[in-house]
This record gives sequence, C-alpha cells and structure tokens, in this order.
Amino acid sequence: MPVACEFDDGAGAAARLGLIVLSADETLEHEARTTLRDPEINLFHARIPSHPEVTPETLRLMEAALPDTAALLPAGLDVIGYACTSGATVIGPETVAALIGRHHPRAAVTDPLSAVLSALDFLGARRIAMVTPYVPEVTAPIRAALARSGIDVLADVSFACKEERTVARITEASTLAAIAEAGGAVGPDAVFVSCTNLRSFGILDRAEAMLDIPVISSNQAMIWHMLRLAGVDPAGRGPGRLFRVSGPVQNHLAAGP
Repeated sequence: MPVACEFDDGAGAAARLGLIVLSADETLEHEARTTLRDPEINLFHARIPSHPEVTPETLRLMEAALPDTAALLPAGLDVIGYACTSGATVIGPETVAALIGRHHPRAAVTDPLSAVLSALDFLGARRIAMVTPYVPEVTAPIRAALARSGIDVLADVSFACKEERTVARITEASTLAAIAEAGGAVGPDAVFVSCTNLRSFGILDRAEAMLDIPVISSNQAMIWHMLRLAGVDPAGRGPGRLFRVSGPVQNHLAAGP
C-alpha cells in the first residue's frame, strides 16, 4: 500500500560534482576524498576507458568515449571535471566541454589544464617550473598550451614514465625532490605538478614552505576550480596556498542555456 513521502534536492545540497576518471587512475579519488569531506557536497565518479600507456595517440582515443562516459553521470550536476591533464591538452578543453555538454548542457565543465590556468591567474603566477611524470612527447603539448595562455615555463623535470600504473607508484618523496629541483634554481612564481595520477597532497605544504612559492597540482587545481564553479568557497578545504586564499566564486549557471 503506497504511503505519502516528501521530496528534496537529494544528497549534497551545496554542490553536486561529477568526475570523469581514467580507468587507469589510482590517485585522484583518494586525494579528492581527503578534500571533499563536507556532507553537503556530493561527488559522483564515472570511469572512462584509458590506455595503460600514455602517449599523444592513446590520449586522443578518449575523445570518442567522452560522451558515453559523461552519460553515466546523473543529471542535474553543477560541475563536471574531465580528470586528465594530458588528455585535455591533446583533445582540447573546448572539445572536452562540448562532448560532455551533449548530456549535461547546464553543468559547468572543467579539466586540469583549464583549472591550473585559472589557479595560476588567481595567484598571479606567470613564470612557472613544472614537474611531470610524462615522456617528452606528452610534456611538450602541455608546455605549448601553457605558453599560448601567457605562462612562461622556465624549467621542467620529468620522471619519463610511459605507464599509468608506474606513475601511481611514484613516491611523494620523489615528487618533493623533483619540485625542489625544478623550482629551486630558476626563480619561478609557482611550480605546477602535472598529472592526476601523480600523488602530491601529502607534500604540497612542505614543498611550498621549502620554496616559499605556491605549488599547484593537477588534482588540487581541478577540485579547487570545481568548487569555485559550483559557487562554493574552497578556502580551508585542501592543501597548499591555493586552498588558503579566499576569493569571489563563480555562478556556474551564468554560462548555462
């Protein structure tokens, strides 16, 4: 026998966020859980098929799978992030947004490259050093994309890993040493640690204390950007200077139809 019930907006009244995570990624969800602990924020994940090796050719394969993967996320999300720095660079942020928008026309869309550019602008950083796990043919397009946006990459160091599983197992101590090497000698405004599969949340504050400049990771920037696009102040929610500075947040509906 039916009984009466009431309805509301569902779990996560403050923000409903969606992540498109690579099938080979073992790091992003772990770092996101340490940051998005607010019961008023609901985080949904969908896995996109990704190749175990990272090359420009394998990254482009994800373009065809983006619409169907986005369709697996529930309707009514505020923001959706495509969680691949190198993939977003190769496919193009505008194309990523258009493909996700086929199924989520009112959601704001971001990706780590777009988020990092927003974070660098927010912190006033134009000259950076970069740490990546990539082989040179994957690092080069990211450098070029940053340069087109007016970001001068003074130095970059890389672990030159081709396999995603290997990237997920690089220790944070190794990443900290790479940050010191990249940023210690060239006088950048910030250091960018690229790749959602490269762990960094445990050492970002130490790295910033060591260099006395912001250190921004792909995961940190994307989570920060998603919160801002959802109208939530990110300050105090995660590691690093990026999460310690308050600023005006954006209304994600402003760009909607």
